[in-house]
Amino acid sequence: MAAPDPDASDLPARPSSYDWSGVAHGCRRKLGMKICGFLQKSNNPDEKSSIVGAFDQASTPRKFPSGENESRFRRNETDFSNLYARDLLPAKNGEEPTMQFLLEVVEILTNYVRKTFDRSTKVLDFHHPHQLLEGMEGFSLDLLDQPESLEQILVDCRDTLKYGVRTGHPRFFNQLSTGLDIIGLAGEWLTSTANTNMFTYEIAPVFVLMEQITLKKMREMVGWPDGEGDGIFSPGGAISNMYSVMIARYKHFPEVKTKGMTAAPRLVLFTSEHSHFSIKKASATLGFGTENLILLKTDQRGRVIPDDLEAKVIDAKRKGYVPLFVNATAGTTVYGAFDPINEIADICEKHNIWLHVDGAWGGGLLMSRKHRHKLSGIERANSVTWNPHKMMGVPLQCSAVLVRERGLLQGCNSMCAGYLFQPDKQYDVTYDTGDKAIQCGRHVDIFKFWLMWKAKGTEGFEQHIDRCLELSTYLYQKIRNRDGYEMVFEGEPQHTNICFWYVPPSLRGLRDVEERRQRLHKVAPKIKAMMMESGTTMVGYQPQGDKVNFFRMVISNPAANRSDIDFLIDEIERLGQDC
Repeated sequence: MAAPDPDASDLPARPSSYDWSGVAHGCRRKLGMKICGFLQKSNNPDEKSSIVGAFDQASTPRKFPSGENESRFRRNETDFSNLYARDLLPAKNGEEPTMQFLLEVVEILTNYVRKTFDRSTKVLDFHHPHQLLEGMEGFSLDLLDQPESLEQILVDCRDTLKYGVRTGHPRFFNQLSTGLDIIGLAGEWLTSTANTNMFTYEIAPVFVLMEQITLKKMREMVGWPDGEGDGIFSPGGAISNMYSVMIARYKHFPEVKTKGMTAAPRLVLFTSEHSHFSIKKASATLGFGTENLILLKTDQRGRVIPDDLEAKVIDAKRKGYVPLFVNATAGTTVYGAFDPINEIADICEKHNIWLHVDGAWGGGLLMSRKHRHKLSGIERANSVTWNPHKMMGVPLQCSAVLVRERGLLQGCNSMCAGYLFQPDKQYDVTYDTGDKAIQCGRHVDIFKFWLMWKAKGTEGFEQHIDRCLELSTYLYQKIRNRDGYEMVFEGEPQHTNICFWYVPPSLRGLRDVEERRQRLHKVAPKIKAMMMESGTTMVGYQPQGDKVNFFRMVISNPAANRSDIDFLIDEIERLGQDC
């Protein structure tokens, strides 16, 4: 028998002489439970009657006079050709045109959402850049001096979606960030409506507290005691990774903040040859120089070889350099590899080096009891990047940098701007998070994530992640011994990344190794181009090291199922038959 819904509302009818115990028994909502507890304790009949009356009133749906509720939210035939932005709120008498305009926009968005999950629709309606720049059937990207009507604005909204890519489509496998979560979408709509900034509690009180609570929960998932530490949401994993390098430098050489890099010795950083390019970009941006980023060798599966790290650390010290920072990747972009964090942590602790774990792609596996072991040792990291907008399906963007030691973010980035961060405000100003960030204006990225976590629970994220990994195993088992397919590396992948070559019939008997290699390099781009032209599906490809172009299939979309995997394979074979 299913458990009763704790949020169900089935209050008994109110008798003429009120039975207080009956009210208490009938209250099931959390607020109702508090009220009922008070009623049971209180002996004041007038007080009881007042509270119960208010509760009954709150439980009764609001009635609008003369059909106001229905008419206000009904789409009416409206001539938008003679309406302009100036006619909308806050214009005088702008409420009705505003409501009608927004209802039209909602209709456009909900139609798009519905079609996104319809497998009979295209993933994209591809056009070349010059075609879109020249204008398509009344859709122009040009900006004019004079305002255009709301009718044209609505056309622009429809066409922007029409000529874009349905990244939530069940057959979109092109990026690490896929899917369209309805709760997350609702959260993003609300976030845009609130239109506030995350730099102070003063103007974003609820969002700031949500961020604090969620970051603490994420640090608990990492394994730091009681979720202690610090963190902040940033504009993507590349910025989160850059934060980690900045904080490491501040920890060991705080004078660099005021005196610049001349106050430090020659500092070197270490990262995998398969790591995300953002580590190299941080080296350049922060003044280390890309020549001071030392790349580490990986094994056949794309995992860092710890012995190579230790050898290169010792060599750097011998040359008089100071090893500052090691990046271990939990889920590389192409292979989906997880570096051996514990072995890397041993070396970092031995040589007093900051250990950062880039879990932008693989961090979501911490939610899964079945797969979190792949990040074993992450609790030993000094900082962690985790992108919920990837494996967890939160709408873009949503990335966090987590720091084990509290105070470093603030110390590294604080500039004490008096016009924002006044110390004598009437509330606890430690909740003003803006001075911890490198940016001033900071978008509210937390609400959609917090709302999804509330709606799904940790268990819901776990089920999603386990299902995506099960689908990737299905794909791997399906193609590893199938004619025309060759795996890029041996063994079952650690993440949902499945890397493979499709070898068309014309190349299967080719004995000339170099000719075969050159021709195979062109196969994936050709098939991908035909996929985009037909709009049926999308999957990524790339070279890696000395390996020619291969397909990299990733699964993070909760809408995908086995039929979509089967479709992808059939489509690759259909389009690649004559390559």
